[in-house]
Amino acid sequence: MADKADITPNVLKWARESARMSLETAAGKVSVAPEKLNEWEEGVSQPTIKQAETLAKAYKRPFALFFLPEVPRDFHPLQDFRKKTAKPLGTASIFIIREIQQKQTWISNVYKDNNEQPLSFVDKYSIQANPQQVAKDILETLQINPLNYLTNNPIKEWIDKAESNGIFISRTSFIHSRLKLDSEEIQGFTIADKYAPFIFVNSHDWNVPQLFTLVHELAHIWIAESGISNEIEPELKHKDKLHPVELFCNEVAANALMPIGVINSLGMSVFDSSNNVFKTSKKMGVSSFAFLVRAFNLELISLDKYRKLKKEADTEFQAFLRREEEKKAKQKKQKGGPDFYLLLLNKNSRLFTQTVLDAFKGGIIEPTQASSLLNTKVNNFSKLEASLYEI
Repeated sequence: MADKADITPNVLKWARESARMSLETAAGKVSVAPEKLNEWEEGVSQPTIKQAETLAKAYKRPFALFFLPEVPRDFHPLQDFRKKTAKPLGTASIFIIREIQQKQTWISNVYKDNNEQPLSFVDKYSIQANPQQVAKDILETLQINPLNYLTNNPIKEWIDKAESNGIFISRTSFIHSRLKLDSEEIQGFTIADKYAPFIFVNSHDWNVPQLFTLVHELAHIWIAESGISNEIEPELKHKDKLHPVELFCNEVAANALMPIGVINSLGMSVFDSSNNVFKTSKKMGVSSFAFLVRAFNLELISLDKYRKLKKEADTEFQAFLRREEEKKAKQKKQKGGPDFYLLLLNKNSRLFTQTVLDAFKGGIIEPTQASSLLNTKVNNFSKLEASLYEI
């Protein structure tokens, strides 16, 4: 008979509930009936050691945690800035938040122990500030010109500049192949720490909405408001109000990506056709929708003009998406799919990956800790490091 695991029942239940898993889903992980798992959580019976280990893996918790005498103190939940009607956070969302919190806590403690100086731009402003001023400060701090990107990949430029200034950026759309992130639940979140601010961006969407999300989350850092965001987009006048922090950060993002001076310098001819709008917005790294909303809010175009151009732009955008999907399918066929280590690098954050690898090679942290922080085995570190130098 297999050895039983003398786990603490209420800790087992807490681990499942904090992973946002139903009894049915969790029971399926160990091939037992939901009633049997409920018995374990009530203390009526006990799982085998192997079953408990499987559940620990499924809940992304240390196996030893199940044997604690009481429920441990977990990471403090991030403030939820989403609408009250937003889709409840599921297992994938909870797991990515927990993972980033673990990474951020570790790197922040390292910097504090090394007596690093806090970052001056974190908490530099409040929500009472002028969004234009905050946007200007972000652009100046990161040294970005939204009308003169150096490549045709603006989001990579923003990420590179942010990480060179000590802001960690994680991007992914999945926990693993069978557990994907839902963009209706979460588009991004921020941990606005003065030593190691961390931003997460759901990469389920294509790069343009991701860029708006990224800059929105940067605004969260400048006003030191950690939290979870969704429905991140420019706001039409009189649209249903979001949380005041979200409205402010949307306004900052719009001003950073589409500064008034830049929009005015384009001239009114840009609004002569939806094709002009599409080309201009693409160059600026924003969507046609965001560009048109910005123009309407600045009273450069009428509501009728906005509606007409938006309808035409939507048609062109759908055609663009089809071309992009065909291009991706062709590239996938030629290359055999995206590179695993590049995806892992983006999920971990390039800056975080480099920091952990340096600490590992310098003997500052143990192999097991480095492996846990980077989500891969030590013998894969050389491949992961090689991805750091790929364009």
